[in-house]
Amino acid sequence: MPQHEAPRRDARGAQNPAVKPLSRLVLASNNAGKLREFRRLLSPLGIDVIGQAELDIPEADEPHDTFVENALAKARHASRIARLPALADDSGVCVDALAGAPGVQSARYAGEPKSDARNNARLVADLTGVADRRAHYYCMLVLMRHGDDPEPLLAEGRWDGTIIDAPRGDGGFGYDPHFLDSETGMTGAELPLEIKNRLSHRGQALRALIARLEAAR
Repeated sequence: MPQHEAPRRDARGAQNPAVKPLSRLVLASNNAGKLREFRRLLSPLGIDVIGQAELDIPEADEPHDTFVENALAKARHASRIARLPALADDSGVCVDALAGAPGVQSARYAGEPKSDARNNARLVADLTGVADRRAHYYCMLVLMRHGDDPEPLLAEGRWDGTIIDAPRGDGGFGYDPHFLDSETGMTGAELPLEIKNRLSHRGQALRALIARLEAAR
């Protein structure tokens, strides 16, 4: 008879159920740019990414002061309503001279309704006369396999650059036209997708998350 591998056990000796390969998840975001980006990055793995708006899931509140707390809240909210695994991204641009702002307020930096154009205009205005333009994009990803997952998977990424006054490029979204990558000298809106996926905070975080998933199998 063929031998079967014994079930894995945790530190207390209890059996760990096998981690089922993901084939479908809900993205806890209504941001069309993020949805396109995650679909592009996850499609080679055979993972179908559904935007929460397609399931009539309202946006979760984001009252917290840290990226990780907001990402956890969004993932839990979407997973409980959809009864599916949920992936949440909380990310933003952090500018050294502004003490880390816009930070967790990046999407609403210029207030409601959310507007990339107004957010970028405010950021450039706030940096008027400021010589130090160092900044970084930060991304925290949270994957909850179910709504009450006590061990969500977390992954983070950071992309360093500087803020420029004049926008360049017509790709990307958010602050990309004003975010100059330190390595290539191109803005996030100018970079070819394959290079952006390698460099970006979101690409880094997703690769780390995929590694965590593979390690848990």
